[in-house]
Amino acid sequence: MKVLIGVMPQHKIRERMLAIASGRYKPQRNEPKIWFASMRSLAEVLSDDNQALLRIIQEKKPSAIAELARMTGRHASNLSRTLHTLSHYGLVELHKNGRRVRPVVRNTDFQIIISPQPLAEQEQAA
Repeated sequence: MKVLIGVMPQHKIRERMLAIASGRYKPQRNEPKIWFASMRSLAEVLSDDNQALLRIIQEKKPSAIAELARMTGRHASNLSRTLHTLSHYGLVELHKNGRRVRPVVRNTDFQIIISPQPLAEQEQAA
């Protein structure tokens, strides 16, 4: 499944969230579910290394972060930080089982929408 990612200034993201919370705006099904305030922040999260990491998790299905660390040659602490960032954006789920944490990829297919229609115009079009 392809996930839509939106890029717009932080103040517009905040404005949108407040409009949703107050009931003034209802997001449409075809709108991005994940938002970034800049292309730079998007590029950091979806770097080539992180995209490769997502593919490895999806294909190899590691049972724990330690196993993923062995597969990738990355340190578990660094990997854990990266996975928490990916989890924050809804790209990875971290399933806890006792002391073990199993990463599960939610999406590997992305469509990026840059500078979507301003919220006021979206409300008028609805």
